[in-house]
Amino acid sequence: MLYINVQHIAKAFGDKYVLKDVNFSLSAGQKIGLVGVNGSGKSTLIKLLSSKLHPDEGNITFSRGINIAYLEQAWIPKPHETVKDALFFIFKPLIDMEIKLKQLEQRMSQASSEELLSLGNEYSDTLHKYEEQGGYSFRSHINGVLHGLGFINGDENRLASSLSGGELTRLNLARLLLLKPDVMLLDEPTNHLDIDALTWLESYLEDFTGAVIVVSHDRFFLDKVCTDIIELLFGVSEYYSGNYTSYIKQRAERFESRMRVFTKQQDEIKRQTAIIERFKSFNREKSIRAAESRTKKLDKMKLLNKPAEEKTITFGFIANKRIGDDALIVSALKKSFGERLIFEDVDFMLSAGENAVIIGANGTGKTTLIECILGIQTPDSGNVKLGTNVQIGYYSQKMEELNQDKTVLREVYDAYPLVSHTKIRSILAQFRFVGDDVHKQISQLSGGEKARVALTKLMLSSCNLLVMDEPTNHLDSDSREVLEIALENYNGTILAVSHDRFFTNRIADKILHLEHGIIKVYEGNYNDFLFEQEKQKLHGKDYEPGITKTQLNKNRKRSRDEERKIMELNTLVKNAEKAVLAAEEKLNKLEQLLSNVTLYEDKNKAIEIIKLHEEAKEEVERKYSLWLEAEGNYNRHIEDD
Repeated sequence: MLYINVQHIAKAFGDKYVLKDVNFSLSAGQKIGLVGVNGSGKSTLIKLLSSKLHPDEGNITFSRGINIAYLEQAWIPKPHETVKDALFFIFKPLIDMEIKLKQLEQRMSQASSEELLSLGNEYSDTLHKYEEQGGYSFRSHINGVLHGLGFINGDENRLASSLSGGELTRLNLARLLLLKPDVMLLDEPTNHLDIDALTWLESYLEDFTGAVIVVSHDRFFLDKVCTDIIELLFGVSEYYSGNYTSYIKQRAERFESRMRVFTKQQDEIKRQTAIIERFKSFNREKSIRAAESRTKKLDKMKLLNKPAEEKTITFGFIANKRIGDDALIVSALKKSFGERLIFEDVDFMLSAGENAVIIGANGTGKTTLIECILGIQTPDSGNVKLGTNVQIGYYSQKMEELNQDKTVLREVYDAYPLVSHTKIRSILAQFRFVGDDVHKQISQLSGGEKARVALTKLMLSSCNLLVMDEPTNHLDSDSREVLEIALENYNGTILAVSHDRFFTNRIADKILHLEHGIIKVYEGNYNDFLFEQEKQKLHGKDYEPGITKTQLNKNRKRSRDEERKIMELNTLVKNAEKAVLAAEEKLNKLEQLLSNVTLYEDKNKAIEIIKLHEEAKEEVERKYSLWLEAEGNYNRHIEDD
């Protein structure tokens, strides 16, 4: 089914056209990724599709009756609204039906025989609508989405206005997913999501039967979710079938093909021009007529424009000094803040030329770990040993090393005063700082521009160990691609922290997974890490790849009493689950009776069944609470252990 059709739309702000000629269609089941450099009009196009903006030219046609939901970045909750309130509001019709059913049950218990049949019919109709619209599943659906997006038990009672910016974005995303629209318009939905939440969202969207248009810099996400890619280049749309990796390959092939055709035409023009000049030089009537004939043909030729791409940054990292065999050795590192343990017994090493990426959920202490390694923070215990001749270059995601009061040129020149102004301006030009751009104040720059200044300084350092904290943040997809190429060709050693799984997959020789204060080391890239994780799930607790010796020894010390306790808690969970299923089965049977209109011909029987139905609902709630409590105790015991 065709949901949206876009034909030749254009949008200008003042006299500047952001979009010039955009064409595509969106059908059910299609998941389109919008890509392009920063400022190419991706968010503008999303707002046009959501009717927040209107095109200056062209048409957007929507299929009649489709429901479109737009993920707004600046959503503001109502005052005094809790997380639970914000989500339950979506299901207000179902909650109103629950209230109506209870009122009808009360009225039927006191009704006369004449009134009971009419009330029974109304009750049966309302119950049918309630079931049909997901009345018995919407609460579990809310819980599933909340947990999937990284909220923990108890968060549902927090005031929405008290949430951080990242938490508010996740709550807004939860609202949109629960709406279950025909079309989702998602502008940077992966911001503020850790790897677990990203994985959950990818799975959710893969199973979503409607259509999606998404803007994201997360290329791994685009690879997993998207069926098609639309690139915005100089205000014009270009359609590609397949995911992000397929798009990158097709784009390169199309550019090369267009360049070949353009070059061939230019060569032909030069050849024909030379022939025309030669004929003219003969200065004979016949040769002059031949020259005129060829000139007319040349004038009628439809000239091709030279294929163009957005100007991207171009640079490389070079290490001036060689390191010995070992670049970095970290031993038994521990850090806590007060009583809160961040990590302990951290052991790993990096050989010269090796690239390692630290991954883990938000708040696990990844930045703290690299700051302890760099000496920015002091660890509680443990050792950090640098290899021979190691020179560290540090890229901080906060970019606090940039002086906000300086210009771009002064910031770089003051860091490297022995480098000439000419060379620095040349290097800044490679990072898209040209003309008066170099005189902009750092405080006036966007996040992406600040990132490019920091990368300029890092490139000039010529260090042989690059420590990088979220280096792809603020960079558009093309800039990330160039950064990755530069790091792949780098002759030094890299230690990075990243949530960018595409970057991690491409750069890493080794994965350092920080979880529950412990580092597990996995050889290979992100795909290798995922493979090991799947094997671990398959083989259970006996499979421990990449686990540290310290943690392995701790696991071996687990007493038989602890093993027995875990088995007992697991049994309680299974029994509680069976009890819920039995209670739900009983409730379903009673609901079938209540749906039968003939029941209400016998008032006493109807009242009895209504009473039993109410008791069965309460029993399901009790059993469900016991199940959640048992599961929570089991999970907490596993984590504490």
